[in-house]
Amino acid sequence: MSFFLIFLAIVLIGVAVLLGTGVAPKIFRSARGGGQPCADGFDEPVASLPPVLLPENAGPSDVDRLRFAVGLRGYRMDQVDQVLDELRDQIAAKDRKIAELVEEMGRLRAAAEQRP
Repeated sequence: MSFFLIFLAIVLIGVAVLLGTGVAPKIFRSARGGGQPCADGFDEPVASLPPVLLPENAGPSDVDRLRFAVGLRGYRMDQVDQVLDELRDQIAAKDRKIAELVEEMGRLRAAAEQRP
């Protein structure tokens, strides 16, 4: 029984050393054949996750509904939220400006048609 406990302790120490040094992910990555590093040094994104897409004519509410997957080396959520909030506000401002210009163009056309 004591030999089994010694063997188990050695195996657990070996696993802890592999995980602590970062060698284990390299071993398992090469065993499954994927995970080639990109030019920036990070692994390729997981292909099984669905892409995060905006509709073709995205509006401010579409930006509010965006949700990203959480990853170990992901982006800081507060920075992503800040950028998305700014994007939403810019889209809303542009939509308002476009609506104003379309309304003004309609008024100018109506005024031009009334002139002889």
